[in-house]
Amino acid sequence: MAIPADPAPSYSDIAAAGSLGAALRAVAAEEGLSVLFTVSEHDPVRRASVASPVPHRTPLDITAWGAERRWSIRGCESFQGLALVDGDTQDLVQVVRAAQAWHGGAEPAEIQRAAPFVHLTGRHDVPDHDPVELTESEWQQLRTEAREADWPSYVALVEAAYAEPALRAVYPYTSHWTLRFATTTRPRLAGDVAVCLAAAYREDRYTVSAQYMGEVLAETTTAEDAVATAVRHLPRGLGPVMSGAV
Repeated sequence: MAIPADPAPSYSDIAAAGSLGAALRAVAAEEGLSVLFTVSEHDPVRRASVASPVPHRTPLDITAWGAERRWSIRGCESFQGLALVDGDTQDLVQVVRAAQAWHGGAEPAEIQRAAPFVHLTGRHDVPDHDPVELTESEWQQLRTEAREADWPSYVALVEAAYAEPALRAVYPYTSHWTLRFATTTRPRLAGDVAVCLAAAYREDRYTVSAQYMGEVLAETTTAEDAVATAVRHLPRGLGPVMSGAV
């Protein structure tokens, strides 16, 4: 296993330990914890991971930043490869605590309680990959993301769309903050519903388009009117969301 010849000075202690995984194990031992960290073969000083016993979760990735001494984590569900938790911190003890919780199969909220730097994306575990539950999970992620953005009109748009049963029943996703919909889940979005919704930044103005960057169907001053217009342009016969399994 090759260690980079010139690791950043801010990570000299990690390089001296031999790898980020080794440094994390040492911190865990000091805290009276035991976590099995996997060392990255390609970048041992800057990357490590820890497995989860939950079969529908990926290993928790731990990555060092380049510009400053800081580490990011990202823990995903395995079916779509989308994050359940993420976050960044300068405290390796916090990283170890988050890793131990992930390694123990804790729920996302429990992981955050163990390590407060952890950010909850809003998604939840869907063990059986049920497409209806994956759709609801993705809606919750979008609602969380909207609430965290400094963009009241976008929050109003997402909430109005979620409150409409016809839209809540289809899989939501975004492209450059434009709200779009599909009739299958990730990892392979298909059956794109040809109607898109967008909110103007810091303005009560909403656009309904026939497709992404396509013909404008209407411009409204309320999110509710935009959603109502979108519903009128939905294709007939939309069925339940299907799995996007490859």
